[in-house]
Amino acid sequence: MQHKNIKKECEDLWAKNKYYVLSKSHKAYLNIREYLKEKEVDIAYLQEKIQSAKDIKESKKDFHNAILHVWGYFKKEANETEKQGLFAILEEYREGKNSQDAVIQYLNALLKRYPNEYLQESTFLTGEQDEIMA
Repeated sequence: MQHKNIKKECEDLWAKNKYYVLSKSHKAYLNIREYLKEKEVDIAYLQEKIQSAKDIKESKKDFHNAILHVWGYFKKEANETEKQGLFAILEEYREGKNSQDAVIQYLNALLKRYPNEYLQESTFLTGEQDEIMA
């Protein structure tokens, strides 16, 4: 029974942090995803891997990819103006005219309009990467 509890804790921790890790490094994201397929996993090891993503240099490509994944939760509900707004601000970010925070703020505005419990727990959108715990 202990093993199942640890696995569940790891899955919950990963659910909260996967888009944050993806925004930092697609490779780190894939590595953690593969690790979680193992029969036995360790919460401390997972926390360490997620924590180490914080030290990865910003990648516009990986951040853009994470935003597209998160956008998938809104694309059926958001209207065309909201879609254009997100993609405009994302393009500004890619051109160096805007920050990651501006893009995240826009997504959080969408999240208020179209609530999603899963995304509301995401450290990527909440900005709670300092609290990478289960």
